[in-house]
Amino acid sequence: MADTPIRVLLVDDHQVVRRGLRTFLEIQDDIEVVGEAGDGAEGTARAEELRPDVILMDVKMPGMDGVEALRRLHELGNPARVLIVTSFTEQRTVVPAMRAGAAGYVYKDIDPDALAAAIRSVHAGHVLLQPEVAIALLAQDETAPARGGSTLTEREREVLALIADGRSNREIARALVLSEKTVKTHVSNILMKLDLADRTQAALWAVRHGATD
Repeated sequence: MADTPIRVLLVDDHQVVRRGLRTFLEIQDDIEVVGEAGDGAEGTARAEELRPDVILMDVKMPGMDGVEALRRLHELGNPARVLIVTSFTEQRTVVPAMRAGAAGYVYKDIDPDALAAAIRSVHAGHVLLQPEVAIALLAQDETAPARGGSTLTEREREVLALIADGRSNREIARALVLSEKTVKTHVSNILMKLDLADRTQAALWAVRHGATD
């Protein structure tokens, strides 16, 4: 268990949902709820103020929704990992959220213990994709051309395969006996060569183009 708890911000327009999440999360020894917000605008402001490790965010909210909040956090350079927690399962909702940089996407009927595990997972650097979400993203990208795969070095292909396996930079570094700084450089090169925005897209590219182990 980590020496310091994972700092979590709750962003949802329903107070009863926030209260339920807080009640459960506060009994976790390694998770601390540091604040709440009722919409995306307030959520981004609170994220800048509180600097949480993980943000649990709904997608559909009045005013600034979750997708726009994700984009704003990216513009601000906020390092928090965002886990979408929502009741919306449609592809038109899932895809924009993941493209905007969400680290994971789970549904509000998730088992409480599974939610705590999801928070720990995204905090550790993993991309958390439920099967339905991965299918939606792959379907959206089905007609996209293969980009730049042949330009990857052998080491970059090894890193890409481990990204697709859900490994964090630290885990990749251990597996390949590299420094984390070197792994970050490889990840940046992979994203640039494949013209991808983030690790989620890289993982999906690897699956779609057979670049996994």
